[in-house]
Amino acid sequence: MSTAADLREMSLAVLQTAEPRAKAAAARAVRRALDEARLAWPAPWPTDLPGAPARPERPLRVAPGKTPRRRLGTLEGRIALLHAIAHIEFNAIDLAFDMAVRFGGDPALGGAARDRFLAEWIAVGDDEARHFGLVADRLEALGAAYGDLAAHDGLWDAARATGHDLAARLAIAPLVLEARGLDVTPGMIDRLNSAGDPVSAGILEVIYADEVGHVATGMRWFRHVCRAAGLEPETRYQGLVQQYYRGGLKPPFNTDARDRAEFPEEYYLPLAATGAPLA
Repeated sequence: MSTAADLREMSLAVLQTAEPRAKAAAARAVRRALDEARLAWPAPWPTDLPGAPARPERPLRVAPGKTPRRRLGTLEGRIALLHAIAHIEFNAIDLAFDMAVRFGGDPALGGAARDRFLAEWIAVGDDEARHFGLVADRLEALGAAYGDLAAHDGLWDAARATGHDLAARLAIAPLVLEARGLDVTPGMIDRLNSAGDPVSAGILEVIYADEVGHVATGMRWFRHVCRAAGLEPETRYQGLVQQYYRGGLKPPFNTDARDRAEFPEEYYLPLAATGAPLA
């Protein structure tokens, strides 16, 4: 390792940290070190791939659909919603840093493109860590804590399925899962405001604004990878979603936010045309 911290080793440490607050702090430390030019870039990029990220004992993991659902008009309902969001943001830290660690040596990322790719996904991971902190603080202000309720590992299941292919990871993580956040978050903000909780709604507004940029980052790199392979991005996206995302793309779509993320409807509308789950 050089006199500066090794970018990959420091990012890998984020994935290997289980305690949620410590993971978020480690993620933010990588971004600070990068901004201060205190990170060395491994060359050549190591080829060994990390396994699953470290996880805390709590929350209890259950199957999708088994997590608690309560009315937002109650305190318990708002806590359940915020807990689910905290869990998404916790997983999103790992998704961003796994993107950097796992794919930083991908052949599609030559020269300066690699530096930009790594810097942009570390910045996304820093955002996700900041989001987690905001939601975890709000849970505590409401008398709860992250880990109090059950959660599922659907996000990491998607990462596991696409761990061998950068284009597939980009298609599914930012361009399906995070893009879905653009569709549903405005409704959650409205419901929280209607329930008399503008503080929680304000936190979701911060997350929503940043998510537009994250989807744009995913779109930009998906197009880059497709160009490097000589493939047409729309067709490639649709094929990858059909292959790796069995839930199907469900409307309605927030086309305004997706357009601001430079994610045109020609990519995703054909996948929802029949309304049937994709094979």
